[in-house]
Amino acid sequence: MTITSWIPVLLLALSSSIDNFGVGVSYGIRGIHVSFWGNFIISIIAFLFSELGIIFGQYISNVFPGAMSNVIGALFLFVIGLRIVLLAIPRKKKVNSKKQVVNESSSNSVTGYLSSPEKADFDQSGDIGFLESIVLGIAVSMNALTNGVGAGLIGLSPLAISISAGIFSFLAIGSGVALGKKVANVRIGSWTIGQFSTILSGVILVLIALRNLI
Repeated sequence: MTITSWIPVLLLALSSSIDNFGVGVSYGIRGIHVSFWGNFIISIIAFLFSELGIIFGQYISNVFPGAMSNVIGALFLFVIGLRIVLLAIPRKKKVNSKKQVVNESSSNSVTGYLSSPEKADFDQSGDIGFLESIVLGIAVSMNALTNGVGAGLIGLSPLAISISAGIFSFLAIGSGVALGKKVANVRIGSWTIGQFSTILSGVILVLIALRNLI
């Protein structure tokens, strides 16, 4: 692979791992410890989810002729990126009982751990154990799965994407925890670091999509 071909691979892996960074920051702020092996388990799950997504994306690309699969993959990444940006923009909160019930039920789902990462610490021990790492790994690797589908459609290297996703996941959580211990109250404008990093994730996907469409 040339240096130029590595750019979308690394950007896609970065986008897949930015949620991991936000989770790491949240844990660092709360003093929750993620061990080396716990982080390693999460990175393995990111690798597997990315690989599954790419395999599915390649299967779909075989169904569509010529450059159509590349266009579909780029549009897929564009829609995902735009959705991430729109959902991450802070909105005024309206408090009502019905919405609270919905929020409580969603926070108990796997993806609910992204908005409240501390919930993955089931025993409230301040340390993310083996089973907790698996649940958290599944939650933060959903981006790797969907991004993998797009990568498979636009023809990026499966092994390069999957390995990069795993490595970036490991580095993102580790650096996020370390940073979170130091920047508990830091904000970027009206956004928290977690919100800003999520928006950046969406912007990266949109840029990758536009690069493949132009």
